[in-house]
Amino acid sequence: MPNDAETVSHQLLLRAGLVRQVAAGIFDYLPLGQIVKDKIERIIREEMNAIDGQEVTLPMVHPAEIWQQSGRWYEIGDDMARLQDRNGRDMCLGMTHEEVIAQLVSQVVNSYRQLPFVLYQIQTKFRDEPRPRAGLIRVREFTMKDAYSFDRDVAGIDAFYPRIYQSYFNIFRRCGIDVIAVESDTGMMGGTMAHEFMALTPIGEDTLLLCDNCGYKANRQIATFQKPVMADGEARPLVEVETPNVNTIAALADFLQIPETATAKAIFLMAEMQNNAGELYEQFVFAVIRGDMELNETKLTNAIKARRLRPATPEEIRAIGAEPGYGSPVGVQRDKVLLLVDDLIPQSTNLVAGANR
Repeated sequence: MPNDAETVSHQLLLRAGLVRQVAAGIFDYLPLGQIVKDKIERIIREEMNAIDGQEVTLPMVHPAEIWQQSGRWYEIGDDMARLQDRNGRDMCLGMTHEEVIAQLVSQVVNSYRQLPFVLYQIQTKFRDEPRPRAGLIRVREFTMKDAYSFDRDVAGIDAFYPRIYQSYFNIFRRCGIDVIAVESDTGMMGGTMAHEFMALTPIGEDTLLLCDNCGYKANRQIATFQKPVMADGEARPLVEVETPNVNTIAALADFLQIPETATAKAIFLMAEMQNNAGELYEQFVFAVIRGDMELNETKLTNAIKARRLRPATPEEIRAIGAEPGYGSPVGVQRDKVLLLVDDLIPQSTNLVAGANR
C-alpha cells in the first residue's frame, strides 16, 4: 500500500483494483473502476434529463481570447494549466466552461423564444491543484458534470434553481451518499448565491456552521452571525498608555487586565488587484476588527474584489506610517491604504488599540 494512501477510501480503491495512480492527483481507472464511474454518470444523466437538460460536449482546450474577454484569464492563478500552440497562440486546459458555453449560446440563440434551456456535459477537467490528497477526493485530473441554464430573465433563473438543487439531492441519494446543502462562496464562478453539497467526514477540509433551531447551514467562509456588541458606557477621553513588549491582542488584554472584546485589532495585508485594462497591481489593505474576532479572508477578498491576499511585510507596514504589532489607522498615509473597518468598531466604545509606536 503506498505511503500516501492515508484515507480509508483511498486504500479501498487500491485494494479493490478500481484505480491506479499515475502521478500526484492523476489516476488510471481500471475496468472495475470504469464500471462504477459509468454507473454514476448514468445516474447523473438520468437526473439531468429529468429536468430537461440537454447533453453537449465542449472542447477541453480553449483559446485565451475568450478567457481574456471575461477577465478570468488574469484572475485565475496557477490552478489553470496554460500552453501555447505551434503558432504561439495562448491556450488553456478548460477547468470550467462558462466562457465556452457563453460563446456558443451567443452564436446560436437569436430570440427569447428559444429560451429557456439547460445544457450540461460530463467531461474530464484539469486543475493544477497544489496539494492533491485522499485518492479521488482532491485530484488534478477529474471528471465533472457542469450544467448551464439560460432563461429570459432573472425570475426564470430563480424559478429553475430549486429544480437543479433537488436534482443534486436525487443524484447523491441514488448513489447512497448522505449530504447536506450549505450556503457557500461562489468562488471563481462568480454570481450572488451558491450552495455546496457536503458529506460530513473526519477527513474533510471545510468547516460548516449548522443551526438545529433555525435550520441555517453555511460554510464557515461565508456564514453570517449576530455579532455581540460590547458597549462600555460613555466615551472617555483618548489617552496613551505605555505597553512595552506587548504586541499581541492576548498579551495586551493580559497586560491591562481587560477582556479582548475591549480591544481593536489591526491586520495588514497586500491584495492582488486588477484594473480595467487587465493589469495586475498590489493594494495595501488595512483591516480593523475587534480584538476577539478573526478576519474572514474569503469575505474580505470578495468585498474588495481581490484575486488573492498575503500578509504585508514589516517594511511595507512601515512604508504607510504604521508600526507592526502596534498598528492604528490614526496617522497612516491614507492615500496609500485601503482602510476597511468592521461594523463592530463604531458600535463599541472605549476600545484599546495600537498607537503606531
